[in-house]
Amino acid sequence: MTGFEGATLAIDLLNITLLTILFVVAIAIARLRSLFAIVMLSGIYSLVSATWFVALDAVDVAFTEAAVGAGISTALFLGAMVLTSRTAKAEKGATRIVPLLVVIATGAVLIYATIDLPGFGDPTSPANTGVGVDFIERTYPEIAIPNIVTAVLASYRGFDTLGEVGVVFAAGLAVSLLLGFGERSLGASVRREDRLTAIKKDEEES
Repeated sequence: MTGFEGATLAIDLLNITLLTILFVVAIAIARLRSLFAIVMLSGIYSLVSATWFVALDAVDVAFTEAAVGAGISTALFLGAMVLTSRTAKAEKGATRIVPLLVVIATGAVLIYATIDLPGFGDPTSPANTGVGVDFIERTYPEIAIPNIVTAVLASYRGFDTLGEVGVVFAAGLAVSLLLGFGERSLGASVRREDRLTAIKKDEEES
């Protein structure tokens, strides 16, 4: 076995391992009823996904997944839990079967679509013969940044990246305003109403 074949085998084993972890975590998320555990596992899912994207040389996607999926999304979910119960209600009958059928059908369509995709690392694929070659040749002479992905995100499509940051900031700000802060927050109001209801109930029983 040559060094190239050994490296290829190691990458394949890494991809299979990461995909297996994602599959196990997804099954656990689907079966759990504790919202806190689901949020934590969702963060783990995002981190493993980011690791997989790095293994596929998609550093920009990995950065976005780690920052948005594992970072701000987890924080927003934990904040939203203040306004809900800590345990999801059990679903029965068709409400459990229909989503499963939708997921299976969607997965089958996606797997079928992969038949037309070029092979991994194919030098004749559109990604390796189109505008990507132009960026590889021009990036360092024009920007002097060795990491092409960083150069593309920060320079060639800098306004697009700035817009994405603005969207994420606006979403976080909107959720924060909805949840509120301190004693005036919605969570505090819900807890206050629960306490008053419990007190009234105790008074009526006594």
